[in-house]
Amino acid sequence: MNNYFRITAYDPETDIGFIADSNGKFEKLWQFSSYLVLKGFKVLAVSKEETFKYGDFPKAKEDDKIILRSCDFGQPQINGNKITLKGRSYEVTQ
Repeated sequence: MNNYFRITAYDPETDIGFIADSNGKFEKLWQFSSYLVLKGFKVLAVSKEETFKYGDFPKAKEDDKIILRSCDFGQPQINGNKITLKGRSYEVTQ
């Protein structure tokens, strides 16, 4: 089973956006999304490993459960299929 996921989210209350990967912590993508929603984040983009290009973020190791890839004040920029935050980006393929 492949359970490598990437989520881009934003917290309007603190004006902080982030890109995070999960490698093995969640069995399904919706579990990762709902975890972040329960923490108060607005989920902007969700992807399974086969539906995004890594961009300038290397793949997280299997022992990493959740890894914060980029974090900054403000909302991540979504321009078509390209998502950018703090000068780092990746592309959603589907």
